[in-house]
Amino acid sequence: MALPVNVRDIVRSSTKIREEREKPLRIAIIIEANAPDELIDAVRDRFRPQTAGAKLGLEVAEPGVSIGFHASTDVVIGLVGTGSGGLAGVLADAREQGLHTVAVGVSPRHIEVAERVGHPYADTVAAIDPLTAVDAELASWLVERLAGKRLALAHNFAFMRSAVAEEAIKATATQNALVGAVLFIPGADMPVMTLNQAKMLLQIAAAYGEPLGAERAKELLAVVGGGFALRAVARQALGFVPGFGWAIKGAVGYAGTLAMGKAAVTYFEQGGDFSNMARKAVEARDAAVRRLKDARAC
Repeated sequence: MALPVNVRDIVRSSTKIREEREKPLRIAIIIEANAPDELIDAVRDRFRPQTAGAKLGLEVAEPGVSIGFHASTDVVIGLVGTGSGGLAGVLADAREQGLHTVAVGVSPRHIEVAERVGHPYADTVAAIDPLTAVDAELASWLVERLAGKRLALAHNFAFMRSAVAEEAIKATATQNALVGAVLFIPGADMPVMTLNQAKMLLQIAAAYGEPLGAERAKELLAVVGGGFALRAVARQALGFVPGFGWAIKGAVGYAGTLAMGKAAVTYFEQGGDFSNMARKAVEARDAAVRRLKDARAC
């Protein structure tokens, strides 16, 4: 079976993803002296750079004392205590310099933490449990705000992997839903969907620290492109419903891609490596499409 995607396209994508993963990072962590010890410990545990490309600065805020930030700083993370320890001024200085700045606190309400240091609510994260504040809230904020450094964050900090992978899955599934719904030229959607899926799996593999290269990209495409292609499944397994074929194809594109991504994440979370990741993902995609077929038959 001929592959629906040019191998060179996926090899180029692999090279680009590898370059994105290796981008330099510079993170400044500013601690308010009375910030909760559990929050400080959680941040110190999570922010342990895995490569020389990640620079991490750690300072304690003092009332009336300014802290200078390097021009290449990607993000300033402030650990909030009572709000009386000088952190408000430091965060304000960072905002004036146009730096991405986030306040992190232990509280059931984001707005309470934001008000302590006069920081924008949208750039404040909080939770009662310090680990949740970091692993869920801060990770999600970083994925949203530092879009161009997502893979570098995941490559350096293990707690970022799931959030980065989830964003790649959501974006690709949505894109393939649109591809399935709007491309009416016979066969035109299959190469686009297949390439999107292969890129998604490469991004997930990169987030989990797997080595990438031309041979791995070819290996991946052979499995994804040579398997149960989504467009063929949509046409053969579900059939064409007059007036609603576009909706079915969109649903197949979304559900199949989502299942692939979820399976890849689960595989890596359980300690798997690149070798069988694509096969597990394709099996999950095909199972999701069969479930759609069964649901339509009912």
